[in-house]
Amino acid sequence: MRRRTRMTQATGVASVSLALLVTGSLALIAVDVLAQPLSRGTLITGLILLILLPAVLLGQYAPPPYRLPYRWRWGLLGLQVLLTYPPVLVFEFKWLSLLGFLAGAVLLTVPRPVSIVIALAVAASGPLLVHSSLVSTSRGGMSVLVSTVITGSGVYAVVHLALLAARLQASHSQAARLAEHRERARIAQDLHDLVGSSLVSIAVQSENALRHTPASTPGHQVLSEIATLARRAHGEVRGITGNRASAQLHTELAHAQRLLSQAGISTRTTLPPRVDPPGLVSDCLGAVLREGIGNVLQHSRASRCDIEVTTTAAGRLRLSVDNDGVPPTEGGTGSAGGTGSVSGSGSGLANLRFRTLALGGTLTTHISGGHCVLTAELPLDPPAPPDPPAPPDPLDPSMTLGDTDRVHKGAGV
Repeated sequence: MRRRTRMTQATGVASVSLALLVTGSLALIAVDVLAQPLSRGTLITGLILLILLPAVLLGQYAPPPYRLPYRWRWGLLGLQVLLTYPPVLVFEFKWLSLLGFLAGAVLLTVPRPVSIVIALAVAASGPLLVHSSLVSTSRGGMSVLVSTVITGSGVYAVVHLALLAARLQASHSQAARLAEHRERARIAQDLHDLVGSSLVSIAVQSENALRHTPASTPGHQVLSEIATLARRAHGEVRGITGNRASAQLHTELAHAQRLLSQAGISTRTTLPPRVDPPGLVSDCLGAVLREGIGNVLQHSRASRCDIEVTTTAAGRLRLSVDNDGVPPTEGGTGSAGGTGSVSGSGSGLANLRFRTLALGGTLTTHISGGHCVLTAELPLDPPAPPDPPAPPDPLDPSMTLGDTDRVHKGAGV
C-alpha cells in the first residue's frame, strides 16, 4: 500500500510539473507576443493560438490514467505541427520556443527509432529558420538549437518518468492479483486434502463408536451429533473446493483493459457477441490472460496490446494477447514455441501449458516483427478428466476402522 501511494504521488508530481512547464512557457511567449508591434487582429490571433496550445500539449503529454488513445495523440501531433510552424512566419523568434514541445511530443508518440530522427529534424529546423530570410532575430542558431533540445528532453523525461511509474504500479497490481489467485487455489487444495480427510476420519470413527455404544448410554447422543456435524462440514468443504470458479472471462478482460490503460498502454479488446464457455475453459483462459498481461507489464516495452477472443469453425475458443513490446534484437525471428517477452523467469507459462493440454487445448507464443503473441486455444466442450479408481466410501457405515486407515494413507493423510 505504501509503495502504491508513492507511485501515485510520483505520477501526481509529474503531472503538476508538466502543467507548470507548459503554462509557464506559453505565458512567457504570450508576454513576448504582446510586446511586439503588431496589428490588433494579429495579436488576438496569436493569443487565441496560445489558448488552444495548452489543451493540445497537455493532451499529448498527459500521463496515465488521463493518457489519450494512440490514434488521438497522432491527430494532436499533426495539429501541433500546424500550430508551431506557420505562426513562426508571423511572430518570428518568439514562437521558436515551441519547437522543443514539438520535439518532445514526437519522441512520445512516434515509435523508435523514427522518433529520434524526426525529433532531431525538428531541433535542426530552428537554426535553419534563423539563418534563412523567413525569420529575423538577434538570437544565434546555436542558442535556438540548445533551447529546443533542453525543452524537448525535459518534456520527454517528465512524461516518461510518469509513464514508468504508472507501468510499475500496474505491474505490482497484477503481480498481487496473480499471487492472490495462486494462494486461493493453494488454500482450497489444502482445505480439500487436509480438512476434508480429517472430517472423514471423525465421521467414520464416530459412527463406528456408535455401533458399539448402547442407545441408553449418555455418550450415544453426543457421538451421533459429532458424526452428523462431521458429515455436514465435509459436504460444505467439498462444496467450497469443488466450486472454485474464478471470475468470468469478460470480467478478466475488463480488469486487464483497465490495468493496461492505467499503465499507458493502448488496448483493443475483441470479444464475440455471444460466448459462454464452461467453467473449466473460462478459468483456464482467465489464468492465461492474467499471466500474459502480467508479463506484458513486467517484461515488455509495449505501447499497444490487442486482446482478442474468437471462436473457430472447429468449435474451439481462442484467446490471443498481442503486444508490440519486443526489443528489436528479439523481434527478428518467430517461433511457435518461443516465449520472448512473455517468458519471465518463473514457471507460469509452463504450468499453463500443461493445464491447457489437460483440457485438450494448446498454448503457444510467437515473436515476429517486434510483436509477441500469446495464444491459447481450448475446445468449448473439453474432455472430462479421467476419474481415479474409486476408493471405498469412508462414510459407508459398513466400513471398519482398518478400511478408514487405508483410505487416509492413500490420500496422504
